[in-house]
Formats: sequence, C-alpha cells, structure tokens
Amino acid sequence: MNWKTDSELIPLSWFKEMRNSSPVVFNSEKNTWDVFKYEDVKKIFADHEHYSSKGTESAMEPINSSILRQDPPKHRQLRMLVSQAFTPRAIEALAPKIESIAQQLCDQAEETGEMDALLDYASPLPIIVIVEMLGIPSVDRDRFKEWSDSLVGNDGERYFQCQKEMSDYFSDIMNRRRLDPQDDLISNLVHAKVEGKQLSDLEIIGFCILLLVAGNETTTNLITSALLCLDSDREARKSLIEEPSMIPQAIEEVLRYCSPVQTMNRIVKKTTVLRDHTLSPGQMVNLWIGSANHDGEQFNNPEKFDIHRNPNPHLALGHGIHFCLGSQLARLESKIAIQTLLSRFPDYARDRSHTLERLDSWMMFGVNRLPLVLTT
Repeated sequence: MNWKTDSELIPLSWFKEMRNSSPVVFNSEKNTWDVFKYEDVKKIFADHEHYSSKGTESAMEPINSSILRQDPPKHRQLRMLVSQAFTPRAIEALAPKIESIAQQLCDQAEETGEMDALLDYASPLPIIVIVEMLGIPSVDRDRFKEWSDSLVGNDGERYFQCQKEMSDYFSDIMNRRRLDPQDDLISNLVHAKVEGKQLSDLEIIGFCILLLVAGNETTTNLITSALLCLDSDREARKSLIEEPSMIPQAIEEVLRYCSPVQTMNRIVKKTTVLRDHTLSPGQMVNLWIGSANHDGEQFNNPEKFDIHRNPNPHLALGHGIHFCLGSQLARLESKIAIQTLLSRFPDYARDRSHTLERLDSWMMFGVNRLPLVLTT
C-alpha cells in the first residue's frame, strides 16, 4: 500500500514504534495518556468502573448529552430508545433507497465522464440517507456536510460555533415536529419517553448531531478508503467483481486497515494501574484505535491489506456498550456503494496527477479529495 507509507497518511511506523517501546505513555503538558496496544484499548472500552465516556467540555454542549458521552445507566436508557430506528429490519428496508442513490450518483458521473469519489459519491450518499431519516429538507444537505466536517476537524473555535448553529437549527425543527409530527426520527424523539420522562432538548439535539457526524463522516471515509485500497490492490478488486458476496468481508478489512475513527478518548474515574502506570481521576486517555488495529499480537501480517482476513476482530466500530449504533447502516451503505461503482466503472483508476492529502482531523482518517479516471 504505497499510497499510505509514501505519503504518511496513516502513521503506521509511529504506531508500531509506540506499541513496541511505549504502549502506554503520559503527556505531562496535556495531562493525558496515550494507549496503543489492542489488548489495552479493548479493555478500556469495556471498563466503565474506571473510565468514563463523558467529555471534559461544557456540559451544555449538545454532543456531551448524546449516547456517545454517557455512562450506564443513562447510556442504556438512551440507546434503547434510539435503537428502534436501527433494527436490522429498519436498516434492510433502506437498501432500495441506497441503491437508487448510488445509481443516480454514478449516472451523473457517467454524463460528465469524471468523478471525485469523495465529493461526488462517498459524501453525498450517506448524507442523503441521514437527512431523510431525520426529516431534514434536502436543500440543507450542504450545510450539514460543512457542520459535520467542522465537528471532526482541528479548528476548536469552529467546533463550538457549529454546535451552536446546529442547536438553533434543530430546535426550530423540533418545535415544528411537536405541533405537526411527521414520519421521521426527530418526530419520534420529541414524542418519546424514557421511564416516563421526555428527552430534553439538549439530549435530542445531541443525538441528531451524533447521528449526522457518525452517519456521515465514518461511512464517507470508509467508502473512500475502500476505493483507494482497491485501486492499489487490483487482485482484490478483481475478486470482488467476480464474487460480490465477498464485499462485506472486504469492508471489514478496510475498517481495520484504514480505521475511519483513529482515536477515541475516555476520562479516568478511579485510580487504576495500566502496564505499571498509575492513572489518576480526571486524566484523559486517548485510545488509538488505528494503532490497535495494526497490532501484530492480534493480527497476522497487520501491514498487509487482505480482503480474505478471517477472523477480523478489529475495533474500528468500538467495543462493548458503545459499539457503533449505526454499524449496520454504515456497512450496508458501503457494500452498496462499492458494489455499484465496481459494476458501473470496473476499471476506475485514481487520478495520480492529484496528490493525496489527509483530512485535517486528528481523530478521523480519510482523504480530502479522490479524483477518479472513469472507464465503463
């Protein structure tokens, strides 16, 4: 996979060095710990006694009221409520719509003879799906994309500003749905009750923001990375064209190899010891998922992209109670997107006159553009 090592899009050599020399290391300036090995990352994901999912930012930030930043029992209550929209039956019912969107986007590319796999395909597809699930006007898709990018970017000021903009936006829609319910997720949330109590506005807004980001950024970067990997590995591409039933297994390897979410964090709740290091309450712990998924103690030949890898117990979608709620949707969208593009443009190639650049995000992995040369 020369496109990664040459351009250093994913710091695989740094991950390997840290796993070998400093699997748990303290940053005194930031009062944070960095954890790099698979065993430790998986353990911390599941240890709610010593590590909290709650953020360190203002409690009034909507994202901190979402299930992403909740511990038991509140997490269980919220997850049970919103999981109704993500049952296997509900997700599978979206397949025809997703297929239609993918075909329409490919039709547009065929007309123009060009496609940026990110901007023209991998990004609009999940955005259209999420917008329809929430019940948001389609004309606001571009605003949603900008907000989503800002929330995972490195601009701290914009991170807070866009949460304010999204709060105002969703508050207006929530007020309208209370008076005039529709067949959409926001209507369900404003009228739902958890143990006899309605969700607060902050909790609803937090979930909408989380769904937007998780349902867009993760899937967008998963699809783009898959197309990038298959551009480099022509044998893998040939196998998937000949046997599309292998696409889901290939997606799992993309999740491992190019983990869309490279890191998540936890806050130490109780004093605990990890590999002879004492972690104190209040300290942040960065869990390097991207490193864990390349740990040679867990994966044979981890630097090799192998669509036949089985088993593949990666941590790209989390672990335990915080395992990605939208994982089935992300997998379905990615499967349909890859299968559709391979059937329409089996000989596509990355435009190598364009230099690959990583997204300006410390937590997400993806490229900011991926122009393709199309042939039918």
